[in-house]
Amino acid sequence: GVVGAYDTALLVLLAGCQQCVLAYTDTLAPPEVLQHNGTLYAVCKVRPSTSLPEGLPKIYGQVVFKQDHPQEKIEVLLRFSGFPGDGSPEPRAVHIHQYGDLSRGCDSTGGHYNPYGVNHPNHPGDFGNFEPQQGKINTMIESEATLFGSLSVFGRAVVIHEKVDDLGRGGDAGSLLHGNAGRRLACCIIGVSSPNLWNMNFKQYSRRLRRN
Repeated sequence: GVVGAYDTALLVLLAGCQQCVLAYTDTLAPPEVLQHNGTLYAVCKVRPSTSLPEGLPKIYGQVVFKQDHPQEKIEVLLRFSGFPGDGSPEPRAVHIHQYGDLSRGCDSTGGHYNPYGVNHPNHPGDFGNFEPQQGKINTMIESEATLFGSLSVFGRAVVIHEKVDDLGRGGDAGSLLHGNAGRRLACCIIGVSSPNLWNMNFKQYSRRLRRN
């Protein structure tokens, strides 16, 4: 019938225009975009890995995300506590990993989220290294990751590592995969959020900046 003919014509059109399909999927976004004037928000509640070996610090906290448009950079607020507060603080690596699977603690989150098949540290969720102050990390960054379209990081994991990321300069295979950042201390799964958490965390972050 008419509907069948229409569907066939549409499939032929899409098959003949892969760029159109890509352009279309990259604009796909959850309905919350309309509710929040085109902006997407996300949250990730960090807990220590359930497979954490004895003697490693138990890290808690949260990561909140805000992205105003598919073409805009995503803003990421990182708030962690539980690092050793004594001596000279060791920087810790933070990355987005492929799977939101915590069935074996943070060890089941897979490798780095690497949609383009490139070497570390060029993965969109390679956040880098952060130095704790008085046992805490409170900082804001911009990232190449996205909440929009087919490459969205919704449902993937944020992982905090034991060591410093060598940023691909370690001279071995591990360096180009994960920066030799060591064991996985804590992690969380990225989920859709209302603006409230971002606004609250951003206010606290700004207040702390003014105090310092």
